[in-house]
Amino acid sequence: MVTLGMTPMDAIQSATSRAAEMLDMKGEIGVIASGAYAEVIAVAGDPLMDVGELEHVRFVMQNGVVFKNEIAN
Repeated sequence: MVTLGMTPMDAIQSATSRAAEMLDMKGEIGVIASGAYAEVIAVAGDPLMDVGELEHVRFVMQNGVVFKNEIAN
């Protein structure tokens, strides 16, 4: 999406909070909030400066369970 002209923030939001709105699940998915379905990722760099960082996810947590943790190493 970024290569087609979207800003990195708009591309990230289109896959998270804006997608939640379209699915009529605003506040339930696409956000980090109490009571929401939680999937958290971490990358080494700033995806707003280089959206390609999102291709190299180093940490994944879903509903409080860590599935991948390359940061602790």
